[in-house]
Amino acid sequence: MATQYDYIVVGAGSAGCVLANRLSADPANRVLLLEAGPRDWNPFIHMPAGLAKLVNFKSLNWNYSTEPEPALNNRRLYWPRGRVLGGSSSINAMCFIRGHRSDYEDWAAAGNPGWGWDDVLPYFIRSQNQARGASELHGVGGPLSVEDLSYSNPLSEVFIQAAEQAGFAANRDFNGPAQRGFGLYQVTQRGGRRCSTAVGYLKPARARPNLTVLTGALTLKLEMEGRRVTGVRYRRRGVTRSVRAGREVLLAGGAINSPQLLMLSGIGPAGELERAGIDVRHGLEGVGANLQDHLDICSLTRCSQPITYDQLSELRVGLKYFLYHEGEGTSNIAEAGGFLVSGRGRDDRPDIQMHFVPALLDDHGRNRLPGDGYTVHACPLRPQSRGRIGLHSDDPSQPPAIRANYLSEPEDLEMMLECVRLSREILNQPAFKPFRGHEIYPGNEVIDRAGLIDFIRAKAESIYPPVGTCRMGSDDLAVVDQTLRVHGVDGLRVIDASVMPTLVGGNTNAPTVMIAEKAADLILGRAVAQPEVTAAEAA
Repeated sequence: MATQYDYIVVGAGSAGCVLANRLSADPANRVLLLEAGPRDWNPFIHMPAGLAKLVNFKSLNWNYSTEPEPALNNRRLYWPRGRVLGGSSSINAMCFIRGHRSDYEDWAAAGNPGWGWDDVLPYFIRSQNQARGASELHGVGGPLSVEDLSYSNPLSEVFIQAAEQAGFAANRDFNGPAQRGFGLYQVTQRGGRRCSTAVGYLKPARARPNLTVLTGALTLKLEMEGRRVTGVRYRRRGVTRSVRAGREVLLAGGAINSPQLLMLSGIGPAGELERAGIDVRHGLEGVGANLQDHLDICSLTRCSQPITYDQLSELRVGLKYFLYHEGEGTSNIAEAGGFLVSGRGRDDRPDIQMHFVPALLDDHGRNRLPGDGYTVHACPLRPQSRGRIGLHSDDPSQPPAIRANYLSEPEDLEMMLECVRLSREILNQPAFKPFRGHEIYPGNEVIDRAGLIDFIRAKAESIYPPVGTCRMGSDDLAVVDQTLRVHGVDGLRVIDASVMPTLVGGNTNAPTVMIAEKAADLILGRAVAQPEVTAAEAA
């Protein structure tokens, strides 16, 4: 194995697989991709409905927990993150959402020229192979397949009908001209199989002789000479090695691992590093700060008919899927959903997102409830609370300290109450009458404000999009500039969801892919992205 490469990419997740593909497309670039987890061999990764099983595979998941959250009864909240080729794109619910165009205008206005909507749209288009065809907002021929669900539970259509009865619009394309409304999610699937970034981006590039992919390789620290990062040190199969980067090291570990590795390498807040016994190589106060996450509340209702996914024959579903790639096994479980503007909205942007699950889902599916039922997830899209990633020790094998600081801003609690109110409003519509049993959570007896707040503090959970801990910007607390170079350090960029200044209005996988697509062009000195196949060619 070589000891020097042009580019070293740390983390083979949603961003890292994109970078590995785009940078190694030029045979002159020698690229090393390091991933702490294993290959994506597990069949439940590729079977979309298998995501319900993946929660039990700790070898594929970092299995993080927050520190005790003061506003949530001092609970430690579960934060699953993919530890496998494809990262969280190999274990998520595959919902393809870009966010609202104004989210990116906010990024640009916050001192990040080149990251407005018109700047990022070409990269969304280039990444995509849209089954519905090309348009001004969608691309074909890209590595990431985006399709309509090939199967959905009848209750998902009932949910959409109920939302319309409650006065909300239907929307067939949340990534179209308008985001607001309710419908079925499009998913990152290809022919009924999950299309993670490992499948869409990395697999086609694996045979390139200039790309080396190492799994089971835990990156321990960045190696530096003065203010320049020259390579990395990693451990694989019990052996520690160092490898040099002739051009750049690219951190793509995500909003938790990237700031952790920076701090382990002596780049970060001086106080945090000193408490962990780490020498400060470059003081950068913003590393680990600005942590944002979508806090989610689930409303569960007993179903009076046995048509949910709770009592399915796993043998029947599995045989049908593995033989024909058909049926319930192709479901992403969170099939339907919507975006709406609450009564507390400050502009016309949707400020709440919902996911409907035709099954009882409690504690991320880890607590199996008896009987049949259905679940509505609801989360405020732009929380005001901010947390931080810190260190427990200087040991890279130990998890970092995750302090999400949920509900530390009063407005976030008010928005969570809106989420419960609107979920109930939809679930109480006539469309659900033939299926409605009793309300499990919050419970029919919980109607007053105090009771609902107690419910939120007891049951709210993350819906998995942590961002912001290596924020892009030009102020003193920014970690990277608009080209994603780390401030004050040469030869190092961060390219993942941690660079987002603020959460986007929706799921964050597609925006993370976009960030990596744009970063590849920034690294290679290319101008604006061109789609893989133009609309005219597709026609």
